Amino acid sequence: MKVIKKQTNSKMCLICGIENEAGLKASFYEMEDKTVVTIFDYKEHHQSYPGRAHGGMITCMLDELIGRAIWIDEPQTWGVTISLQIKFRKPTPLNQKLTRFLRGKEKANAVNNTQDKVELTNKEKEIESKEKAIKVI
Repeated sequence: MKVIKKQTNSKMCLICGIENEAGLKASFYEMEDKTVVTIFDYKEHHQSYPGRAHGGMITCMLDELIGRAIWIDEPQTWGVTISLQIKFRKPTPLNQKLTRFLRGKEKANAVNNTQDKVELTNKEKEIESKEKAIKVI
């Protein structure tokens, strides 16, 4: 699979902020099949139980991905999550490179906005989520 574009990072975002010492500093890439991919790792300060990533941090990453999916087709559009459903299939480890990718985007036009339904999993199927986002107009 070929990378088409690297998306921008912010300074202080918890997920992508390059100057946020407590953050993940994750970079995001648009692929030729219109998926968004990130490779990152959770550190000790992202843990819940020893050796395991906190569910809130995992959820933050999923939320970030839904917003970035909108950027593939509309790079100037900001989106917000209106619904999020997650199934954690097993603990997510610390200090191991993880790949998260977003796929399965369906658009349904609504009055003055677009809602996106997204299914997300990683290669090991540790996490699955379904989200709905609405773009800000």
